[in-house]
Amino acid sequence: MTLMTIADSPHSIALGSAIGIFFGFTPLWSMKTLLSIGTAWLLKCNKIAAAIAVTLHDVILPLMPAIFWWEYKVGYRVLHGTKPRHVRLGHVSVWDYLHSDVFVRLIWPTLVGSLFLAVPCAIAAYFMMRTLVDRARSCADSTETEG
Repeated sequence: MTLMTIADSPHSIALGSAIGIFFGFTPLWSMKTLLSIGTAWLLKCNKIAAAIAVTLHDVILPLMPAIFWWEYKVGYRVLHGTKPRHVRLGHVSVWDYLHSDVFVRLIWPTLVGSLFLAVPCAIAAYFMMRTLVDRARSCADSTETEG
């Protein structure tokens, strides 16, 4: 409901939400919120909507570990053309991104695989949010004119 009441255009709110959803699917765990706000700023859309969407994405989807595993498998197959061998995943911190071995072995395939979910979900989120904000505002406008 907070997204519906933001004083900005429906396009700006929907694009910010789509950016947040997009980064929510990426394996950039410690940097998702900052990247979504930065991208929203670069694209001149709503930064608050981006931050809310990326945060809600992680709260609402408790299945993210399974989704990340699927993204890793898809990304590995795309990059290497074969099924990935068994990998034990543990906690990945911000500093692990700086180690080339961890990045190439785990994060890069997961990042590539995340695009297969992030792009379609972000596009769907844009159109869904644009419709919801437009409807909420038209209902609010019709209520104000009646009263």
